Amino acid sequence: MKAFCTIAVLLALLILTVGCGAKHSGIGGAAGEATAATVAANDRFSQLLIHANAQDDDEARRGFMARPTGRITNAKGEVLVDFDAFAFVAGAAPPTVNPSLWRHAVLNNRIGLFKVTDGIYQLRGFDVANMTLIAGKTGWIVVDALTCRETAEAALGFARKHLGDKPVSALIFTHSHIDHFGGALGVLSSEEAAARKIPVLAPQGFLEEAVSENILVGTAMGRRANYQFGMTLERSAKGLVDVGLGKFIASGKSGILPPTVIIRKAEEARVVDGVRFVFYNVPGAEAPAELTFLLPERKAYCGAEILNRTMHNLLPVRGAKARDALRWANYLQEALEQAADAEVCFNTHNHPVWGRARIAEFIAKHRDVYKYTHDQTIRLINAGLTPREIADRIQLPASLASYLAGRGYYGDLRHNVKAVYQFYMGFYDGNPAHLNPLPPEESARRYVKLAGGADKAVAEAQDAFDRGDYRWSAELLNHVVFAEPGHKYAAELLARTYEQMGYMAEAATWRNSYLAAAFELRNGPPKKGRDRSSVFDMLMQTPTEYFLSAMAAALDGPAAEGKNLKINLVISDTGESYVLWIENAVLHHRKAAPAAGADATLTLSKKLFIKMLTGGAAAKDALLGDELQIAGSRIDLVRFFMLLGKAPGTFPIVTP
Repeated sequence: MKAFCTIAVLLALLILTVGCGAKHSGIGGAAGEATAATVAANDRFSQLLIHANAQDDDEARRGFMARPTGRITNAKGEVLVDFDAFAFVAGAAPPTVNPSLWRHAVLNNRIGLFKVTDGIYQLRGFDVANMTLIAGKTGWIVVDALTCRETAEAALGFARKHLGDKPVSALIFTHSHIDHFGGALGVLSSEEAAARKIPVLAPQGFLEEAVSENILVGTAMGRRANYQFGMTLERSAKGLVDVGLGKFIASGKSGILPPTVIIRKAEEARVVDGVRFVFYNVPGAEAPAELTFLLPERKAYCGAEILNRTMHNLLPVRGAKARDALRWANYLQEALEQAADAEVCFNTHNHPVWGRARIAEFIAKHRDVYKYTHDQTIRLINAGLTPREIADRIQLPASLASYLAGRGYYGDLRHNVKAVYQFYMGFYDGNPAHLNPLPPEESARRYVKLAGGADKAVAEAQDAFDRGDYRWSAELLNHVVFAEPGHKYAAELLARTYEQMGYMAEAATWRNSYLAAAFELRNGPPKKGRDRSSVFDMLMQTPTEYFLSAMAAALDGPAAEGKNLKINLVISDTGESYVLWIENAVLHHRKAAPAAGADATLTLSKKLFIKMLTGGAAAKDALLGDELQIAGSRIDLVRFFMLLGKAPGTFPIVTP
């Protein structure tokens, strides 16, 4: 059995290979049209668009210089980016897309190279995030490097074609999410960075957070990210139209460059290639490590990702630790003062905002979206309401709800309310009936029996579907699917229900999740996960201790019961030495010289160690080969690694 390892950087990269399932009988398996109830709901929602104005579209187009065409491919010729894939996102909203989301998707479809202001340019639509270029004294200061090497290289090459072939003089990472640093090696090779002494700037804690965030549960998050980002969906009005922060997530080779300059203070002024920056550390809100900055001479403020033209997530649909809404709001209050003299606010997603009055409104509205969500959730917690009750009760005041740049295209108010509850109170709502509920399959069987059988439950769900009562239809059908997985009519009707819910969703993340669920009900879960070799360069920068913690979380506890193995691990090229031992079916490790009396001592390079852990080299074959040194019992070493499971990341979500 291969040893296990995973990392959070896979979250946005796991485009999963999905096999074909059985065809459905009854109402058919093709994607459905919008029902009359969905059309009516979207028509009602279109009333929100009376608050739209042409200035938003003007700003999305402002400074346009050139649009890319064609495709970006990887070394194997596989398409990573198709610049024409979203050509259909134009004109009036189709009935299968929420009109507010469609408007946002159209704005995000203004892609290409843009001039933000004198000496500042952005590349949008090459990946989910923006790459910003700031003209320095000797070359380009690159702000954020996209998700992967291929898209970053293409974006920078496109800019040089239109702006001149100047070298990279500095690289700035605004925060620790992969879509902002994964393409670093497409901007600057590690050899060039070292030879030319190119400064690489990042906030305090960046490298640790970039390579370790959610490493323990990255496999599960990667599987769920497939839903959030709609990775299996076709680009169409019935499929993927947007992801909220941009059009799509690119999937290629991701790496990282270790920072050479760390921004440690809350406010820190520095001159970078002749340009004066004032950096502001804003950790623990949108990302564990993040910075914003002001360019005083250019009257430009970069809000990184604490500011976007959408409400953000306080708890991503893919899963993560709940974020601190109050801290986020406080940072935005500070941003109002920091950006007081700025004439443009550009960020790492979506398009900029120009003019002092519009910038002040933009920041204040976002501040109050998070503060209102936080404060009103706390008020209702103290009134005794549960997360589901609060989510159904809280609505933003008209002054915030009508501000389209703060609508929930990526985050969602109902989801964010539950995140605030979880941040303070945890998952338990206080009702003892929820302390130890039955698992889903057992609960589903009992509910279906109580309903008089699957067919009666489906008949009631069909009636709810016909009335446009999709939440109730989904709840009933979910029980049937979990109680009787072979009931194909129920599965197809649930898929149709999810489609309608997706067609009505304003949040791209909710739309994508509903439509991905419909896809999997018809086709089944993926047959295999993605090859992790695409992030090998990232993993080489990961501290060994993080891998060892992930190994401990992969130990098969029941199989390890009664086994007391002790292994010495020596990483030859880094000089690290660890003692690993199993005690009480728990895997422990400590940094120490090889222990006397260990069952075996394994000596190998970090490169081979990572290959073994990620499946690039089968652990059993490697242990019996000549690429490493083993002292002691090879059999005990194989027994040890056999206890470490490899999570494939293909588990079902909408079926048992």
